[in-house]
Amino acid sequence: MNKFMDFLNNKFAPKAQIVGNNQWIVTLKKSVLEVLPFILVGSIVSLLNIPGNFWKWWPNFTPISNFTFGLLSIFIAFLVPFNYLTDKKLNKQRMIAGLTSVALFMMLLNPTFTSSGTVISFQFSEFGAGGMFVAIFVSVILEVFGRFSFFGEDSVIPDFVTAWFDSMLPIGVIIAIGWILVDVCHFNMYHMIQAVFSPLANGVETIYGFTLILFIYCFIYSMGISGWVLAPIMQPLMLGGIAANTAAIAAGKSATHVFTSEVIYSGWTWIGGIGCTMPLVLMMLFLAKSQRLKALSKASVVPSLFNINEPVVFGIIVWNPYLMIPLWINGIVIPIMTWIGLKSGLATIPKALMQLWYIPFPASTWLVSPSVGAIILVVLIFIVSWVIWFPFFKVYDGQIAKEEAANG
Repeated sequence: MNKFMDFLNNKFAPKAQIVGNNQWIVTLKKSVLEVLPFILVGSIVSLLNIPGNFWKWWPNFTPISNFTFGLLSIFIAFLVPFNYLTDKKLNKQRMIAGLTSVALFMMLLNPTFTSSGTVISFQFSEFGAGGMFVAIFVSVILEVFGRFSFFGEDSVIPDFVTAWFDSMLPIGVIIAIGWILVDVCHFNMYHMIQAVFSPLANGVETIYGFTLILFIYCFIYSMGISGWVLAPIMQPLMLGGIAANTAAIAAGKSATHVFTSEVIYSGWTWIGGIGCTMPLVLMMLFLAKSQRLKALSKASVVPSLFNINEPVVFGIIVWNPYLMIPLWINGIVIPIMTWIGLKSGLATIPKALMQLWYIPFPASTWLVSPSVGAIILVVLIFIVSWVIWFPFFKVYDGQIAKEEAANG
């Protein structure tokens, strides 16, 4: 362990710092942190909605979440170009860049219009897909045009007029590209993301497919894309898996399907949320030297208990090379452990539908698989995940603590 820690501190940390200081990474992290309050509000609303699953009279707070966390991609689509051009000292173009990015993002959502063109409708579920990538594209285009002007420095035309004309060209180019993609080529960004990953669905009931899919969940999550964008592909497979297990038990056979919500979200794999982040939150709460990490842990620990980990993921993991890597490692190691533990008979494969993903571990584990082996497996997964997170957390916490000390 000492040699590994030395490697992280002396070899990995300097390179991670170089990556972390890249202008794009800094901009993306800064933009995500600026919308963190919206993420926290959405997490609180998710907690407030839990009693509604038991009490019919409980009010539905979902609209609050929809118009805070649910609009995250729109916020990011604006902030990334705005912050990037601000850092590049192109202040005249930053507002136009942000607004143009939002316009392109909305266009790429493929809204539908009524025949009269007076009513527009969007698929709300698509608002979370692709905003960050649209923002990066617009930032590049606006930076190229940002140093161009139709007018010389000695022009007598007022600055606000020259800014209008200088902005018209990049706006026209970007929106024209959107028009070609959507109206001419019939491109759909949300469907493209689904199409890329849909072939993987065929192998989910093998250890390779199971691991690869769950790794992809972690990989895209580390870049700010919630795994729910894959739900239209994966959710039917999960429901089909648990239905097949139920039918097998009724026929006197054994449950064999592992790719189910009961296994992944309630039983073993994702303790605290996608990527098994509960150990990281507890480290931040009890071991962190950094005041920033301690503060974030206090805001994250209660949602994490109910398997809502957006605060910690968007707070410190997204586009952070120090913590993206252990998230990816968890995305490989933990699914393999889960698969082997269930297929070896250490724990019983769930055989009944149980969609109460917000029940804290290990209580939820006992509900889907009431056996001592099931508890042993979830404890082993927690310990292994802790070991994976710990060295990376220590290095990152030390780095942040140094920065805090330097800044007084």
